[in-house]
Amino acid sequence: MPQESDTCEAAVPHVYYTAMITIISLGGSIVAPDSVDTGFVRDFIATLNRHLQQNDENKVILIVGGGAPARTYQTACREIAPDTSDSEQDWVGIMATRLNAELVRVCLADLCRDPVVTDPHAPITFGGRVLVAAGWKPGFSTDFDAVCLAERFGAKTVINLSNIEKVYTDDPRKNPNAQALDTIDWPSFQKMVGTSWQPGKNTPFDPIASKSASKLGLKVLCAAGRNLENLQAILAGKKFVGTTIG
Repeated sequence: MPQESDTCEAAVPHVYYTAMITIISLGGSIVAPDSVDTGFVRDFIATLNRHLQQNDENKVILIVGGGAPARTYQTACREIAPDTSDSEQDWVGIMATRLNAELVRVCLADLCRDPVVTDPHAPITFGGRVLVAAGWKPGFSTDFDAVCLAERFGAKTVINLSNIEKVYTDDPRKNPNAQALDTIDWPSFQKMVGTSWQPGKNTPFDPIASKSASKLGLKVLCAAGRNLENLQAILAGKKFVGTTIG
């Protein structure tokens, strides 16, 4: 297995498409908040399809997170075998991302003609309109995979969809004085989320991915994934509700 790294450093040449590539990191918490939200998955795919129909060159790379299944199985793992390593717990979560991603890939039907990507540095075919990816290896979340794929395909922006509408100065569930942010630069954001990763860590964008995105000069748009009208605005380059990092 390749050594863990907090930078993408693709081992293969970058791929630059003339197509308009959109990178979406789709939080597993909105795909499977408890069980699979079939209504959301159906409506999300319909939203992507409308975007793709706007321009024949539009393509989407969709990286799917683990959600509740990942945390449920990681919690069970810690309860049954408390001495399991962070790496082993990460692998449990990674398998949940791959299950969610496979579900989405199948539901996309002809829009996605390729297998789920589980290594952003491996040879990749992109024969359809949507490419689906999942967790890669221990040490970070699927946010980092999204950054690696953005670098590889020459994208400058990652759309990060989760169960929060904006990035806050603190956890609003614990601190009533926490303020929602429209914009924040990478140094300030990294101070908020820290620099280390633990399995199941819940942050607007994971620390390892943030470090790499900052180094690459990427912009990350954080928004509530369930607000599909808002997603349509993001995809159209219009004003949206959310937080821009970078």
